[in-house]
Amino acid sequence: MKKGYWVVAYHTVGDEATMKSYVELAGAALAPFGARVLVSPKSEVTALEAGLKQMTVVVEFDSYADALAAYESTDYKKALDVLGSGVKRDFRIAEGA
Repeated sequence: MKKGYWVVAYHTVGDEATMKSYVELAGAALAPFGARVLVSPKSEVTALEAGLKQMTVVVEFDSYADALAAYESTDYKKALDVLGSGVKRDFRIAEGA
């Protein structure tokens, strides 16, 4: 079974309180899906070619199906609601090789 990944690049980040609330809710929502953060929001990013230096997060799941299900879960939707309109991000769910 191939792993699943969330790859998220933040164009704009909300205020500190918003992001803290999101991280807490998202962490609790993703735990039942076995999510593992491989690249944290605090990791250094080097942008090359057409890339932009943005906060980037990579989360690994045991399967692509788990990655999809985690995003669609009720608890994760509650975490998304916290972000509101102040956060803009490029969010992708990818199947591992």
